[in-house]
Amino acid sequence: METLVDLSEVLRNLALTAAAAVGAYLAWKKLGPETTQAGTAVAQAGLARRAHVTELFNRAAGQLADDKLEVRLAAIYVLREIGRDFPDLANPVFELLQNHLEARHAAGYGDEEPPVDVRAILDALLLKTGAG
Repeated sequence: METLVDLSEVLRNLALTAAAAVGAYLAWKKLGPETTQAGTAVAQAGLARRAHVTELFNRAAGQLADDKLEVRLAAIYVLREIGRDFPDLANPVFELLQNHLEARHAAGYGDEEPPVDVRAILDALLLKTGAG
């Protein structure tokens, strides 16, 4: 009789273990689509952010030559932040600002101080190189 009780306990424990394993497997299978959807959503958000930053970069590049000082300054600050937040875009931002600065400097300033936007570009370039 005692052997029968021991055998029934072993069978009960095996059945409970099997049920737990099936439950864990089903839970894992159910989590698969949610994990995939979350990963896809994160990737789409990253792509949307990247597209937005690319649009900001293009717009700021065009605004560097604007007649209004405040528009040029805003473009410089946007480019500086893009270079800071997106390391893979730092070199294109750096080169764009450097080329713009060289084009502006070709006109010369004489004995005058460089314009505010030129100083802002210099500050951004110094910040990029770590000298600022």
